[in-house]
Amino acid sequence: MTQHPLTPTEKVEQWLASFSETLQTDSPEQAADHFEEGGFWRDLVSMTWNIKTLEGRDEIRSMLATMAKARQPHNWQVSEEATEQNGVLEAWITFETDDAFGKGQLRLRDGKAWTLLTTMQELRDFPEKRKHLRPKGAQHGASKSRKTWLEARQEEERELGYGKQPYCVVIGGGQGGIGLAARLRQLDVPTIVIERNPRPGDSWRNRYKSLCLHDPVWYDHMPYIPFPEHWPVFCPKDKVGDWLEMYTKIMELNYWSSTECTGARFDEDRQEWIVNVVRDGEKVTLRPKQLVLATGMSGIPNIPNIPGMDSFEGEQHHSSKHPGGEAYKGKKCIVLGSNNSAHDICAALWENDADVTMIQRSSTHIIKSDTLMDLALGGLYSEQAVENGITTEKADLTFASLPYRIMPEFHKPVYEQAQEQDADFYNRLRKAGFMLDFGDDGSGLFMKYLRRGSGYYIDVGASELVAQGEIKLNSGVTIERINPRSVTLTDGTELPADLIVYATGFGSMNGWAARIISQEVADKVGKCWGMGSDTTKDPGPWEGELRNMWKPTQQQALWFHGGNLHQSRHYSLYLALQLKARMEGLETPVYGLQTVHHLS
Repeated sequence: MTQHPLTPTEKVEQWLASFSETLQTDSPEQAADHFEEGGFWRDLVSMTWNIKTLEGRDEIRSMLATMAKARQPHNWQVSEEATEQNGVLEAWITFETDDAFGKGQLRLRDGKAWTLLTTMQELRDFPEKRKHLRPKGAQHGASKSRKTWLEARQEEERELGYGKQPYCVVIGGGQGGIGLAARLRQLDVPTIVIERNPRPGDSWRNRYKSLCLHDPVWYDHMPYIPFPEHWPVFCPKDKVGDWLEMYTKIMELNYWSSTECTGARFDEDRQEWIVNVVRDGEKVTLRPKQLVLATGMSGIPNIPNIPGMDSFEGEQHHSSKHPGGEAYKGKKCIVLGSNNSAHDICAALWENDADVTMIQRSSTHIIKSDTLMDLALGGLYSEQAVENGITTEKADLTFASLPYRIMPEFHKPVYEQAQEQDADFYNRLRKAGFMLDFGDDGSGLFMKYLRRGSGYYIDVGASELVAQGEIKLNSGVTIERINPRSVTLTDGTELPADLIVYATGFGSMNGWAARIISQEVADKVGKCWGMGSDTTKDPGPWEGELRNMWKPTQQQALWFHGGNLHQSRHYSLYLALQLKARMEGLETPVYGLQTVHHLS
């Protein structure tokens, strides 16, 4: 009888069965031998109650020795047909732990795991009330104590924060805070979002007039409610603001607008935060058990201290305060910086007939938007991807399945191809004097974003203006001195100026912790963002995951949430599950809590 070769799915099932069997023994750590010597296991909460990548068999073995018996991972199943390409088997899997259901992705080479992603998707005893569990809405039958939905909602809004304390307070009501609050709402975690602006979405409305999303619509969906199919590919800022305002209302969030946090401290005796806010002019003290800073990935604006700033007779402001180009027709405008905001602002000033000069202090990574879609994003986030059956969830999990250690090797060929494809474009930029880079190691946009959150521009037209000389450029210099009506550069050049825009970026998110809580707590949790790649602005040692984001920190009950729309959507699930588990009193032993190597 002829024996047929095993299909990819059968090979994966065979591996899972052996892996699972080893995990059930008295020595579950031996399951590490199912991995390559240099294999990776990236876990999002399910095994470690952390966001943690184990690199190599020894790290995997140590984690399993500590966590496997308590977590009880079991029922590993292939959820759809596996594929095989270039000797690599890939499979989507499901599994369970003692208290949760999970999904994951597995890559096998020569019968051993190269990469394994495990993610917690749902707490076994505390599922979201959706699909078969969705609320009825109507209250059938007769009742003299009946409350309508509106009455119950109004009562909740009156009580929460006054007669009843929230379990969680989220400071920052942009897309990150809103998306997380929506997740927590579906998990019945009483939450208040604190936002100083008058309306949800104002953090977008208040930015410079020309701002649009540089990421495409398929990358930017919010949890639960995707953008409709007619939504523009690159959404204008005011349209984003309106969507967030609608979303906040539809998702029934307890959103305190026109509210500012004036201070917070952790009460060790009561194991809760004391959060002081001013809401519509009234002082209110909240006592949540958990505090989330969702103040944006970027932290507090970096405004350089340049000699002579106080003597300047024109207008000067940080890019985050720039109103748009309309008021500066015929004006001499200096933009210090050369990343996304700097390019957008320069282009808008040019469109309004301003005389604009960009000051480029250091090299910048430029990638054309169409090229980025074509070569980097299209396979996961595009109309074609949707037609190919790539859901937003599957795209997010695929992106998450690549450990950061090896991610650059997947990206380098993409940006090599981009340089070939757009060689004329890049040559004209260089000829104009623009200093280009593709990251320290040639890995391009995404790695630069993950490592430092800055240093790039997704070109939607401004680079062509630079190449043509329409936007003037002084590169390899900075402003040495500001004079009453001009700036002097470090090479001695003097440029007349009516407006100076500081497109100089932002500090680490823990700057908000220093401002709201204390410098001591900010130093205790350390730098946010970056992974210790030992590249520019991301100092080592290697940490393997983004510092402090969406996971436990060195300060009990303090969390950080942020990133772009994609990250906020995806990682809000794992942060919400961690918070829900703590509210319900589940055991949540954290494996591999990060150590602090850098303060800011």
